[in-house]
Amino acid sequence: MDRREFLTAGAAAVLTATLARPSAAEAAPRGKAEHVISIWLGGGMGQIDTFDPKRRGDPAKKQAGSYYDSIPTAVPGVRVCEHLKQLAPLMDRVTVVRTVNHAVIDEHAAATNRMHTGRPVSGTVVYPSLGSAIAHERGAAADGAPPYVVIGYPNVTRGPGFLGARHGYLYLTETGHGPAGLSRPDGISAARQSRREGLLAGLRKQQVGDDPRLRDYDDAIDQSLKLSGPEFNRSFQLDQEPADLRTRYGGEFGQRCLLARRLVERGVRFIEVAHNLNFLNGAGWDVHNQGILKQHALIQEMDTAISALITDLESRRMLDKTLIVITTEFGRPPEFDSGGGRGHQGSAFSCVLAGGGLSHRGAYGETDDLAKKITADPVSVPDFFATIHAALGIDPAKHLYDGDRPVPITDMGQPIKALFS
Repeated sequence: MDRREFLTAGAAAVLTATLARPSAAEAAPRGKAEHVISIWLGGGMGQIDTFDPKRRGDPAKKQAGSYYDSIPTAVPGVRVCEHLKQLAPLMDRVTVVRTVNHAVIDEHAAATNRMHTGRPVSGTVVYPSLGSAIAHERGAAADGAPPYVVIGYPNVTRGPGFLGARHGYLYLTETGHGPAGLSRPDGISAARQSRREGLLAGLRKQQVGDDPRLRDYDDAIDQSLKLSGPEFNRSFQLDQEPADLRTRYGGEFGQRCLLARRLVERGVRFIEVAHNLNFLNGAGWDVHNQGILKQHALIQEMDTAISALITDLESRRMLDKTLIVITTEFGRPPEFDSGGGRGHQGSAFSCVLAGGGLSHRGAYGETDDLAKKITADPVSVPDFFATIHAALGIDPAKHLYDGDRPVPITDMGQPIKALFS
């Protein structure tokens, strides 16, 4: 075979393979959600003690099983922990994906990275977080709003990676105040602020070159100027909400969820809200040893806040447009450790989807009688991410670019098609 014949045969083979395989864009469903409120349960929520309950165990006798009893829900055959009383009647708006899994070493930092970027840590590429990828693809939903906000823990796992700073997050420390450094000091009048902006504009015109770092800096300035105004900062005036609604949301975590709803209304595309308040049980969701004794306090607080968020969004006709996601770095094994708590388990654990216009079913996927092994419908982390992307109308098979290098947005994940039927 000469060179011409070789090239012709190779091209024909590629064309045949392409025609024989339907594209991911054709195969992937497309949802109509517009926003994501992502709830992060740092430390490792135990699926067997929350959304995938099994037979009752006994830590004193080292008998594996659930720490609590279970209760029925609005979906026949789907049960949850007894401390999820307010979510139980709302489970027809929810799908617990009970078969999420990853092979990352069961260590918090690596698993947290995996559950934010959809990939293991790389020595050569800093991958963007899910929030940054969605900010890159969809941008803010309204002018004058940031596309991506974090109410929790600012670190590289939440960051934009190779997408660049313009697709990073705005970090909030308190629910009652806007971002630190963006609010105009009391001594600066509107006229003085306008003069300052005019001076800044003149300096920016003198910039030369096409350095991407300068473009990112300019973008950051533009967004900061928009966010420093009174309109965006009104989002943080939670006292404008009815007192009974604020009470329904509960304490600090609940107020964060209420703020997330207000930010959605303002046009923020993706919001992460962290929940692992250690002072409730001394350990947060990382329930080794004695931390499990008051784990129910965390579960109850989550139950109160998330049920209020679902019903609040629904009453405002926003639930179908807002996808609520609950994730954690890994689950917990059914066995109790020497101190009565639980270790780490990444081979099978639960993540939750609610609202977002999906076809909910209470639960998807099955685990064995101790929530230790997957018995039906495994969902990889890329699959779970692909489902979120598809819910927002983003093609989960497309590529992002690290310079000239194409990088699949979901590491070849496939959406859970049953949730789009």
